[in-house]
Amino acid sequence: MSFADLKKQSKLGSLTAKLVKEVEKMNSSGGQGDDRLWKLDVDKSGNGYAVIRFLPAPDGEDLPFVKLYSHAFQGPGGWYIENSLTTLGGKDPVSEHNTLLWNNGTDAGKDTARKQKRKLTYISNIYVVKDPANPENEGKVFLYKYGKKIFDKLTAAMQPEFEDEEAIDPFDFWQGANFKLKAKNVAGYRNYDSSEFAAVSPLLKDDEAMEGLWKKQYSLAELVAADQFKSYEDLKKRLDYVLGNKSTVRQDPEVVDEDNDRGSAEELVTAAASRPSSRSSSNDEDDDALSYFAKLAEE
Repeated sequence: MSFADLKKQSKLGSLTAKLVKEVEKMNSSGGQGDDRLWKLDVDKSGNGYAVIRFLPAPDGEDLPFVKLYSHAFQGPGGWYIENSLTTLGGKDPVSEHNTLLWNNGTDAGKDTARKQKRKLTYISNIYVVKDPANPENEGKVFLYKYGKKIFDKLTAAMQPEFEDEEAIDPFDFWQGANFKLKAKNVAGYRNYDSSEFAAVSPLLKDDEAMEGLWKKQYSLAELVAADQFKSYEDLKKRLDYVLGNKSTVRQDPEVVDEDNDRGSAEELVTAAASRPSSRSSSNDEDDDALSYFAKLAEE
């Protein structure tokens, strides 16, 4: 760009508009994130639309999705936003604490346990067919985190409820179908009920091109490998601090960092796939909430 062009853009106000757009994008993502993760952008009314394709299991792996459990809640000592060891089938300090609360015989204990319950997130590889808000994402492979509502739609496609409906494998390159992801705001929460599958069709016409996409997929197993989780001891220390146990020494910010029901506050988290202490949420309505929680935890 020449200096004259710069001056011309200044008069048109285009630079300001571009800056505002970038600032809004940074604010909506918390100013950080994992480039592997795709997220549906919504407008100020909470509406969003995109077309994606769920991809098969990566080479050498059995399933086209993984499940990640996490906790996100606030206590006297701050926010607790951590992945749960129950993802690995192990013991987790929050789950143990919630069991004690639930069994103490009081309504207050049960209410607290509900607020601190684990949340479930699914993660899959996807191919972005259409992304009107971010067209640069089209034709690329990403990781996508989603909750029970969307997972239920995948399950319903594989196990249709009525006889006149034909079962499909939504993760199949040839016999799968594009997924029209539609988000709207219902009673203040993100809702994906209008999302639906298109007709069955191959993702691309060229097998060689689809093989290329398959080889570009990210490992899902790595996202829930044991080394991606904090130890029981570290999680217990963090929990004690958040609960206000004075004997617990405050942890460093680095240790602190890191969609179903309405949950607490959207989709879940943008970084669970990238770091052991990633901010993940359990359901579709919570995706953005986790990003919000994460920022609070850092303050």
